[in-house]
Amino acid sequence: MPYKPLTKTDILRALNRLGALARTKGLTLEVALYGGAVFTVVYGSRDSTKDVDAIVRPSSPARQLARQVAREQELPEDWLNDDVRQFLAAVEEKRQLASTEIGPGLAVSVPTAAYLLAMKVNACRAPLPGYAGDQDDITFLVRKMGLKTFGEVEAIYHRFFPHDEIPEADRTAIQAMIENARKQ
Repeated sequence: MPYKPLTKTDILRALNRLGALARTKGLTLEVALYGGAVFTVVYGSRDSTKDVDAIVRPSSPARQLARQVAREQELPEDWLNDDVRQFLAAVEEKRQLASTEIGPGLAVSVPTAAYLLAMKVNACRAPLPGYAGDQDDITFLVRKMGLKTFGEVEAIYHRFFPHDEIPEADRTAIQAMIENARKQ
């Protein structure tokens, strides 16, 4: 199936259907949203995202139900995926998403802005053709959190990734993002 960006409406429709299907099975799925879905649904800083990065428990029934949602709504089979696992910290900082837009059958959490920033800095992927990278998201979070210096960003990063260092090339890019955030 060709790539189709997922808008806030698409994501909410898919999640609500996932919740409805879970309820028919007598389940409440625990859904931890990350990445582009958070920027699209929670912050509104993006119009769309490629997929929904999430950790869903219990995972086996969730995968089956997500495939059903994909078929029903003509979404890519991997519209809901856990590829984000590689960027998670050992200790997370999340909050429950209190949204009237998500119905029963799901208990949805999202990372705090600080944790999301640390994850984005950890990934710090450069833009590629067809992929925006992490720069706009980092700039958005720096501005949202009112951060002014690289030291502030680094301190947040080390709260979640205390044994890791930010590579020099990423440090330079992040400093430019902080400057860009100040100008906006």
